[in-house]
Amino acid sequence: MAKELNLVHIAAGDLFRQAIEQGAELGMQAKSYMEKGLLVPDEITIGMVLERVSAPDCESGVVLDGFPRNLKQAEALDKALGEQDKAIDKVIYIKVAEEELLKRLSGRWICRNCQAPYHITDNPPKVQGKCDRCGGELYQRPDDIPEAIKQRLQVYFTETAPLIDYYTREGKLAEVDGEGAVGNVSERLTTALRR
Repeated sequence: MAKELNLVHIAAGDLFRQAIEQGAELGMQAKSYMEKGLLVPDEITIGMVLERVSAPDCESGVVLDGFPRNLKQAEALDKALGEQDKAIDKVIYIKVAEEELLKRLSGRWICRNCQAPYHITDNPPKVQGKCDRCGGELYQRPDDIPEAIKQRLQVYFTETAPLIDYYTREGKLAEVDGEGAVGNVSERLTTALRR
């Protein structure tokens, strides 16, 4: 979607994983929280995302993925963007039933080499455990095991769900049905962002 709209895609989780791979101090601090399915502390998350958003390639806009995850992060983001004469245009709430989320997340596997995503039922590799693109080993991220997913969902309901009201009051929230075929959900998302 970011490519289609000519925007930079910034996924907070990817920023964390890159920092962990590089052995960066913030990455190592984030690692212990992520493996338990807990939110990374706001100071770490906000710093990493704001640093990335201020990069030159983000001048024409970004799609933030996985950020903000709580009211403190949303308020800090609004304040920082306001200081740069920028603002959030639209927030998309992708609504999916809890059972479907558990199925999607627990079946997710990633290639260690090229990061190609797979799913054991929806997008399985041709050879179990091997990437179709590069032949690399597939692995399941620690935050995608069932125990961590249940913890992540609990954190979502207490920390993230209040953002729905926050952005609704701001007049920026668009709710999109996230169930069904990937192509259909993508079409709904693109339509919501273009409005």
